[in-house]
Order: sequence, then C-alpha cells, then structure tokens
Amino acid sequence: MYRIAVGVAMLVLEILFLTCRFRYVGIDRFRKRVEEHGAVVPVCWHQHLLICARFLVSRHISPPLKPGFMISPSVDGEAPTMLAQAYGVHVVRGSSTYSGMRAVRGIKQAIEKEGISAAVTPDGPKGPRFRFKAGAIFTARVAGKPVIPLAFAARPAWVLKTWDKFVIPVPFGRICIAAGEPFYPPRDMTDEEMEQAQVEMERRMLETYRLAADALKR
Repeated sequence: MYRIAVGVAMLVLEILFLTCRFRYVGIDRFRKRVEEHGAVVPVCWHQHLLICARFLVSRHISPPLKPGFMISPSVDGEAPTMLAQAYGVHVVRGSSTYSGMRAVRGIKQAIEKEGISAAVTPDGPKGPRFRFKAGAIFTARVAGKPVIPLAFAARPAWVLKTWDKFVIPVPFGRICIAAGEPFYPPRDMTDEEMEQAQVEMERRMLETYRLAADALKR
C-alpha cells in the first residue's frame, strides 16, 4: 500500500510540475544563502509541504542543494519517508513530539558532515497549525545556518479537510513559490529569546505566503 501511495504521489507531483505555470519570488535570495553557507534550514508550514518539498529537489536551485527532511518516526511517516527517498533525499526520522532531540542531533550531523539542507515543517507533524515550534531554530542555531521560510500559493487548488488544511494545486493551474527573509539565530538564546524568535518566524512565514499570493494576483 505504501508503494502504491508513493507511486501515486510522485505521479501527481510530476504532472503538477509539468503542467502548471510557475512563478518564483525571492529565489535569488535563497540561492545566495545556499552559496554562502553551503547548507541552510528551509522551513514551510505542513500544508505547503507537497510543492515546497518538490521545489527543493528541483533544478531551480543553483548551486545544487542537498535536501533532507525530518519526518515523523510513527507509521504516518512511512509513506513520506519512502517518497523522499525515491527522490534521493536524506531522511532523519523524528519530530517535535517524539525523539525530538535525537532527531535534531541527527540533522546537525547531516548538516555539518554532509552539507545537507535539512527542511522542517515547524507546525508538524500534527499541529497546532501555523505555530512555529522551536526545533528548526534550535537546529539552525547549533549548526550555525540560517532558517529560510518557504511558501507557495496556487490557483486553483484543493484544500483537504485535514488538521493542516493541506493544499494540492490543480493541474494546469498557476503556482508561485516564495522564499522569505532568512533568520540567523544567535549562538546563545534564553528561553524568552527563543519564544520571541518563534513569534518572529511565524510573522516571516506569513509574510512569505503573502509574497506568493500577491504575485499570483498580478
């Protein structure tokens, strides 16, 4: 069943990337950060994972990115793990609610030893929606890399009745992918500063989505 689900997901992704009209906002800024740091910590809301993850393995990033993902170690993460591995993506099993610190250590090692850009959905794996958990900031802080918000907007699109309101673009539609303002967490952060950083990242994530949505209106 997992293999069937992965095959269907890959087919859907490739149809979307072949048939949809794409626009990009802030991607030069994203490329520059990759060039400067070798690896970054991309973040997107869980509802935007489908297209943002496919973008990270695309040819639109130069120098080439070595993408990686933190995926839940539960059974719910089996199909996403198989899908990521089918695209040659490095996977660390873990989440903010289970084995979180072990996963952060695994991502830190992947960043430092292999140059992996470890993508995180900061409101995953099960919400609350649009609440930026500390894992991505902590990972970027210990690895000395910037956190870069990603988002996309699509017209038309299906919005699933799931906790995250997962978004699936309609084939032959329009999609805009946006990269937002990077965040550089300081080496030393108090608990209060971490909370402030999470609030700031929520703001930047929302602003990144607005950039994508506004671009589709033009």
